[in-house]
Amino acid sequence: MMRGAGGTQGGAGEFLLGLVMMCGGFYMLLSAIVVSSGFGMGYGLYRFSGWGGGMFTITTGMIMIPFMIGVGLVFYQGKSILGWCMAIGSLAAMIMGVISSIHFSFRSMNAFELIVILVLSIGGLGLFLRSLRAGG
Repeated sequence: MMRGAGGTQGGAGEFLLGLVMMCGGFYMLLSAIVVSSGFGMGYGLYRFSGWGGGMFTITTGMIMIPFMIGVGLVFYQGKSILGWCMAIGSLAAMIMGVISSIHFSFRSMNAFELIVILVLSIGGLGLFLRSLRAGG
């Protein structure tokens, strides 16, 4: 006997149609998302409250200072644990700052486009999962 999608009987047509619908819908959904960032030199990465209620901000330029010192220590003595920790820690702080400054938003679209995206995505997912269910 011929086995279909997921080892169940039949369901290959539903599987392929669901997969195509789901991929198309999720592609349209992801292409409607606008990604922006306000990251740049002088951008405030981390803010700490100090004594007396004042705020202290670490900027992207300040992150480069321990990075330069760490790189200098590594070039001066390759086994310098402090140098490696400063260089790697500064890079990690910079990467986390870039990631945390990213903003996601939807581009403006009409109701028809949103309905098409949702029907293709969720309807395709439903067909895809139904094709994998035993007993069709």
